[in-house]
Amino acid sequence: MDENLHAHLTEAAAEAARVARGVRAGQLDGPTPCAEFDVRALVNHWVLYTSHGLERRARREPIPEELLERDFTAEPGWADAYAAQLDRALAAWSEPAAWEGEIDLGGGMAVPAAQVAALILKEMTVHGWDVARATGQEFRLSDGAAGRVRATVAEHAELYRRYDGFAEPKEAPEGSGPFARALAESGRDPHWKP
Repeated sequence: MDENLHAHLTEAAAEAARVARGVRAGQLDGPTPCAEFDVRALVNHWVLYTSHGLERRARREPIPEELLERDFTAEPGWADAYAAQLDRALAAWSEPAAWEGEIDLGGGMAVPAAQVAALILKEMTVHGWDVARATGQEFRLSDGAAGRVRATVAEHAELYRRYDGFAEPKEAPEGSGPFARALAESGRDPHWKP
């Protein structure tokens, strides 16, 4: 088990839950730093992959079709449900067996379990920042967790760009910390405002 990575996931999940609880219903149709998503679509993507997907990956189970179609934001108390699902996902990753071997991502692609956890940490924090910025909030990470996110962004940036997951890298402002640098390297403007 990667204790540091599990601690980073735990920290990021608490921040993601806090940001989710700060999203107001009137903001769901607003723009986000991800031009192809409004807030509702981005939140649904974020909830699906960083909580349900995180738990299913640990258990080596596919994401059920019904979850792929679900509008989580249409459900009363969706942010609290997201927080509870994040807790279940973290519990699944607290099992040593979750960290063993590889996880099948489909399409004949199997990846070491710790790498999958790092990729989902990146999704949780980078899209968490997107949601936070779109709704007038901040997404805060310790330098340790941010450094892990930045390393994952750097390692996978070209692949993400090939599939339009990242835009071209931006310049991080002078003196930026590791999270702002990770955001810039993922093609996000750290100064973006709705």
